[in-house]
Amino acid sequence: MGQCRIKAVLFDFGGVIAEEGFRNGLYRIARANGLDEAAFAEKTRKIIHDTGYLTGKISEESFWQALRSETGIEGSDSYLRDIILEGFVLRDWMIKAIKWLKERGVRLAILSDQTNWLDEIERRTPFFHLFEMVFNSHRIGKSKFDKSVFSDVLRIMELKPEDTLFVDDTEGHVERAREVGLNAIRFVGKDDFLARLRDFCPELPEEI
Repeated sequence: MGQCRIKAVLFDFGGVIAEEGFRNGLYRIARANGLDEAAFAEKTRKIIHDTGYLTGKISEESFWQALRSETGIEGSDSYLRDIILEGFVLRDWMIKAIKWLKERGVRLAILSDQTNWLDEIERRTPFFHLFEMVFNSHRIGKSKFDKSVFSDVLRIMELKPEDTLFVDDTEGHVERAREVGLNAIRFVGKDDFLARLRDFCPELPEEI
């Protein structure tokens, strides 16, 4: 059995474990409403953060009401949420890598800035069973924009930062994790990620 020089890996969800459904869904909504994709996505990210939906302070219904009011988009809550959820497709090769790590005794957790949507995705395509813990900003009331969340996770899981690897596709989150002392990989694509993961787990198979 191959050995890794880290004891645990914390994975982001959207854009790492799964395709980035949030951004892709927002682009679809923008196009359907004749809006600039990037500007709409940025506006939505600000609303989801500023309203507190990201950290569970308001309901999903209130979020969609705020988004429609601020941007003028049309569509029911269920229609809009389905567009978002359809984009979160699990990456088969990433699941294989996760299972390989789990088989070698590496502790695994999800650390995601997500909403109640994450639980819905789990119900549609179960994957939580692969992880020891799931830290969802909507449930824990704190997002990765607050770097103390990394210290919280380390304390709860009784991990040392130097023994822990964090994987995320957002540079700011990666930088904050490194400030706390974690090893970190910014996900930019499959080949780059697997090459970087092999720095920690040299025996990771080439065929993943």
